[in-house]
Amino acid sequence: MATMESLIGLVNRIQRACTILGDHGGEGGSLWEALPSVAVVGGQSSGKSSVLESIVGRDFLPRGSGIVTRRPLVLQLHKTESGSEYAEFLHAPRRKYSDFAAVRKEIADETDRITGKSKQISNVPIHLSIYSPHGVGSLILVDKAFLHGLTCVREGSPGVAPVRLLQCLSHHGIRAKKLKHVEEKGSVVNLTLVDLPGLTKVAVDGQPESIVRDIEDMVRSYVQKPNCIILAISPANQDIATSDAIKLAREVDPTGERTFGVLTKLDLMDKGTNALDVLEGRSYRLQHPWVGIVNRSQADINKNVDMIDARRKEQEYFAASPDYGHLVHKMGSEYLAKLLSKHLESVIRQRIPSIIALINKTIDELEAELDRLGRPIGADGGAQLYTILEMCRAFDRIFKEHLDGGRPGGDRIYGVFDNQLPAALKKLPFDRHLSLQNVRKVISEADGYQPHLIAPEQGYRRLIDSSLGYFKGPGEASVDAVHFVLKELVRKSISETEELKRFPTLQSDIAAAANEALERFRDEGRKTVLRLVEMESTYLTVEFFRKLSLEPEKGQAPGSTPNSQAPDRYGDNHLRRIGSNVNAYVAMVCDTLRNTIPKAIVHCQVREAKRSLLNQFYAHVGSREKKQLSAMLDEDPSLMEKRNAIAKRLELYKSARDEIDSVAWK
Repeated sequence: MATMESLIGLVNRIQRACTILGDHGGEGGSLWEALPSVAVVGGQSSGKSSVLESIVGRDFLPRGSGIVTRRPLVLQLHKTESGSEYAEFLHAPRRKYSDFAAVRKEIADETDRITGKSKQISNVPIHLSIYSPHGVGSLILVDKAFLHGLTCVREGSPGVAPVRLLQCLSHHGIRAKKLKHVEEKGSVVNLTLVDLPGLTKVAVDGQPESIVRDIEDMVRSYVQKPNCIILAISPANQDIATSDAIKLAREVDPTGERTFGVLTKLDLMDKGTNALDVLEGRSYRLQHPWVGIVNRSQADINKNVDMIDARRKEQEYFAASPDYGHLVHKMGSEYLAKLLSKHLESVIRQRIPSIIALINKTIDELEAELDRLGRPIGADGGAQLYTILEMCRAFDRIFKEHLDGGRPGGDRIYGVFDNQLPAALKKLPFDRHLSLQNVRKVISEADGYQPHLIAPEQGYRRLIDSSLGYFKGPGEASVDAVHFVLKELVRKSISETEELKRFPTLQSDIAAAANEALERFRDEGRKTVLRLVEMESTYLTVEFFRKLSLEPEKGQAPGSTPNSQAPDRYGDNHLRRIGSNVNAYVAMVCDTLRNTIPKAIVHCQVREAKRSLLNQFYAHVGSREKKQLSAMLDEDPSLMEKRNAIAKRLELYKSARDEIDSVAWK
């Protein structure tokens, strides 16, 4: 089972990692939010800073009028087995502070670095770690002969717990100040406290009007978390009903399960009064005991009274007090530190399973999001070329899925063949072109000065050739329609290729290369369709007309002998028959082209788009230098920022998981 020190140290390390990677809480799924912490809350001049310094045993916090604490201070106390006492800031990890006056100055300077010289506040915490082998209490060493005859002290004891001895000496009327006090070694506790700005009711000069609400919102953002232990500081010389800390704690923790009440300035109460109703839970009951604290007076602070002496005076006060003597073992900064440390360890042990579940869930989500956004690209040219080709293959796969029916869009090509082309063919003006007047005109012009002898073959050819020319329009329109469908599928495929979204330059290059290839395919498709029409005009189907010569003319009975008199070569009936014959031939060709034009388009455009859409692009990319490849992989800055943020969060959660795995917490 993990020790108290290892569990609190575990949370300390994870909190430090959160700060390094920018997780300060206040967002959904924040690891900082899930970690147990102790937040120190109190109004201005409530003695909050003095309580912290008394727990630490050092005078290190900035002091002054108005708002002094303008950023959260995450104070981590670390017990060490040996060595000197020193402090470290997370923002200056290579510097160790042994002079705590320098610590005070650094806190003020670091606050100003974020908030400026104004009296603004910031929720970005300052992390301060204090490492010490020293304790928060003291021993009183006395001569054995001096203790001889005192029945309340075991004879021969070289060292006695301070409170017990002070009570005993007080009972015998001996003044403790005559005794020598020295530091006790090895009794420091591991503890993490978050010092928050003091609650205030009125904005003073230099402060924005919103400062009262801003401070309360910041403090509330910490204490309303279910994992936050609230250390509510209230001065004893004020009515507890008016305490800012208790008022806020009651709102966020109405049952008092997370709140520890601390009563300061007990020595400043009016004579004849005491705070027993509060300390014994009659005025305001909490689930945890109230703790009384006697801090240094302002005169002691001005005289730079040592914290060890201040603790001694605090112990003497409670031991000698007729009001609080029976509570002496539950009073003082030393008792408060141990009480908080023990409770924090218990809360951490309870919360670790839920923290592990959150960490594992978040790691899976972040890994999936990174896979969707794409992993970082290698710096060498080979890795960059491989990435580009992989992006192209991903796009090409999606493009083919559109054509083959795996994704919508390819069916629009069939719509061109099944609807648009037949509709365009039906609208061709053959009725007007093969009207009686136009047939007469064309036949007459074809005969020239020498009328035809038997059949107007030149006239037939002119009529057929000019009629077949009308098929070029629908054929070219079908080529263009399919071309536009393919371009739209290229656009959709690029937008649907997740891997490409991070590379806008590569998207543009692939789109340009694909559209350039589609233009080539369209030109080839147009040429092929026009060739089909020209082939029909170049060589007519002779058998069709031979069959026509065996059919009787209109009005002649089948099997009868044709009139020996030749028909009028420019008569209406003869010209109508010519127009009808040409129309029948054109209809036969129309049926043929209705089938062959789609085949030509699919062969020249659709098939080639599937087979070789990016072939020239591949050849071009393969010859590029590393600098040019890097330019193609120039990512969208906003996406890069998003991926870096996710990568940092992933690093944080993996680090936290490793930290927890290293501690046998069960």
